[in-house]
Amino acid sequence: MADSTSPVTGLSDNDVGAIDRLRDAYGRLRKELSRVIIGQNDVIERLAICMFARGHGLLMGVPGLAKTLLVSKLAETMSLHFSRIQFTPDLMPMDITGTDILQDNAEGRREFQFVRGPVFANIVLADEINRAPPKTQAAMLEAMQEQKVTVVGKTFKLESPFFVLATQNPVEQEGTYPLPEAQLDRFMFLIELDYPSEEEEVQIARTTTGDALPELSHLLTAEQIIEHQHLVRRVPVPDHIYQYAAKLVRKTRPRGATAPEWLKPLVAWGAGPRAVQFLILGAKARAALHGSYMVRLEDIHEVAIPVLTHRVITTFAAQAEGLDAKQIVKRLIGESMEEK
Repeated sequence: MADSTSPVTGLSDNDVGAIDRLRDAYGRLRKELSRVIIGQNDVIERLAICMFARGHGLLMGVPGLAKTLLVSKLAETMSLHFSRIQFTPDLMPMDITGTDILQDNAEGRREFQFVRGPVFANIVLADEINRAPPKTQAAMLEAMQEQKVTVVGKTFKLESPFFVLATQNPVEQEGTYPLPEAQLDRFMFLIELDYPSEEEEVQIARTTTGDALPELSHLLTAEQIIEHQHLVRRVPVPDHIYQYAAKLVRKTRPRGATAPEWLKPLVAWGAGPRAVQFLILGAKARAALHGSYMVRLEDIHEVAIPVLTHRVITTFAAQAEGLDAKQIVKRLIGESMEEK
């Protein structure tokens, strides 16, 4: 056990104990979710990292991969209020935020009363966010960024913890409004869901074609989650990790002096400063969830793909070669690891 002024960890005895408790809670969370969710271990870890780092996630996957079930069961285990918004082309901002309606008060006089919309929850699933027009997307993104909504000139604060998971369907693009790059940058992680293995698919069929799914145990409260979020911010980061994260992000910028020659014709725009912040925050959260008292390089490497992939904009030349942003980021990480 480290002492309260330990130069090794930079954490107090209380924080060291709190990280141990967070690691144990995370282990119980994974075990509990496995009663309903088959596989998807990496996805669950990335969702947990986003939540405890106070970020938001963009889920990408074909229909039928249990995205809604996963997010609702995550909320259930954490005793949090969950709401799902199905985005459609006719969805208006007030359908998300809420609106004023005329109501009779106790004295019989009519007055405007604010009726809260579905964004007033702890975990919000914004399903197929690319189906709604930009004005509605902007209302959702304002809530994410500011943790408040403005309706008819009045501001309403959203309760903590507040965690948005948006999904985009990569199959159908007709009649959709893809999120602009500047708005994609507000999401901490791009979390990709892939098809399950054959063994997992058989198990899914067994689990979901029987009786009703089990109710999951409540493992954490909102207050405990907020405490853990503050704890994650206190996880120490050595100076060389800050430098490594900044160098890695700067290599994604084709006009930068440190960008590799092979990358320049393939990337139109690289990641901005927010990527460095999210690399560090994601690494802090991953370290704490795994019971580590300090951020290590492997934590940066593990969060680099979900942080950088949606921030690297490829050129037509890359698309013509069949290269996507994820492959480019993987190569950059591989080269950075070799340099170390």
